[in-house]
Amino acid sequence: MFWYGKTKAVTYKSIRIPVKTERKQPLRKWNKELSENEWLKDESGNYLYQESKEKDVGDVWEIPVINPMAHERVDYPTQKPEALLERIIKASSNENDIVADFFCVSGTTLAVAEKLGRKWIGTDLGKFAIHTTRKRIIQVQRELKASGKDFRAFEILNLGKYERAHYIGVNVNLREEEQKKQIEQKEKDFTSLILHAYRAESVENFRCFQGKKAGRVVAVGPINLPVTRLFVEEIILECREKRISRVDLLAFEFEMGLFPNILDEAKTKGIDLVMKYIPREVFDKRAVEKNQVVFHDVSYIEVKPLVKKGAVAIELTDFSVYYSQDSVDNAAESLKDGKSKIVVEHGKIIKVTKDKDGIVNKEVLTKSWTDWIDYWSVDFNFESKQEIVRIPKEIVGEKQKTLKGFESDQNNLEEWEEVWTGDFVFENEWQSFRTKKDRTLELKTPFYECLPGRYKIAVKVVDIFGNDTMKIIEVNV
Repeated sequence: MFWYGKTKAVTYKSIRIPVKTERKQPLRKWNKELSENEWLKDESGNYLYQESKEKDVGDVWEIPVINPMAHERVDYPTQKPEALLERIIKASSNENDIVADFFCVSGTTLAVAEKLGRKWIGTDLGKFAIHTTRKRIIQVQRELKASGKDFRAFEILNLGKYERAHYIGVNVNLREEEQKKQIEQKEKDFTSLILHAYRAESVENFRCFQGKKAGRVVAVGPINLPVTRLFVEEIILECREKRISRVDLLAFEFEMGLFPNILDEAKTKGIDLVMKYIPREVFDKRAVEKNQVVFHDVSYIEVKPLVKKGAVAIELTDFSVYYSQDSVDNAAESLKDGKSKIVVEHGKIIKVTKDKDGIVNKEVLTKSWTDWIDYWSVDFNFESKQEIVRIPKEIVGEKQKTLKGFESDQNNLEEWEEVWTGDFVFENEWQSFRTKKDRTLELKTPFYECLPGRYKIAVKVVDIFGNDTMKIIEVNV
């Protein structure tokens, strides 16, 4: 472990651990002139001792690995014991200090910081890591509440639109004609990027389609706007004109309420339309080159609002998924005798097994739509809290300043301005989720008391792959 401080005024507390039997321990005092500990002696030159039940921790820390049945285990291969982080956090911070972990993975640092009364910040690129951390922190909150201790609320903020913004921005100093050319080139670069990550070939002479893959044409949605019903209707129209029957539509966002009606409409016209989310990993060159980017099929939520005087509850009634990763036939062909494989085909998780005689057996593991759900939560008053960020003003006087120029003056509010990102903060007011030990899931919220009026209620579902799906409904109370 290495210890760094921006200044000498850093927190460090001596780490003491209990000893098995009480013993005499020599007394020491720090000598500034010698920069070392000095043994204390009496007037006769004899060393001074004191009875002690503790000792300073040594250079080698003996902390046991996490027990396979431990409550804290979340089955991440890199998960650290909470006892290790507790020792580090206690030694290097005080209550209400901020502890940051920028590769938080399973959330051990944040969970321990919460238990020790520290504020915390956690970040990770992996969406399943964030989801695991979210459930873990909520579990810690519940434990603290049950024991009568204080705990803090927390927010999850998605900062993944910066890469997309890179493809939208143009040089405002260029002429209008040159700006138009720059936009066109950026759109081409973006389409090429998505097709490359999807492992699709480029095609021409289509209005709506930019690629093809395994006998299916591919359409790429806009980078900065959700795919709308009109966008999909144009795709269906061109399919009918050119006798196209299989389409993959890739997009970052889809218009609320688009599913499942538009899929049923395409199906009645003989078109197998599959819609997939473009993951933010497409901007990670290493992930693209290693073929690690997964485009998940869209899913949709069905809920039922329950309204009574001065209160509303939400019942989750359906969660439909259309995931397909590999197929049963492909798995059966590639399997060796005596082996098995899990595949996802048309919204079902299937275990394919080939016995020693080469006979193939199929077992559907997802028996109900609820088997796909790992977590769901409700914000009973969505759009009540705008997502506000504080950014440096780009122009001060006649001179343009960069963020670097503000490093020594970030607290000067005159040089900063608050800007609404256009998004709203999802406030997790109720949730139910599965844990390793408790696989049950509540499908109905308690009644939430509210004043009479019209509310937008947001329901978020996280599936077993860590993908978020959200639905917003309007309810009159």
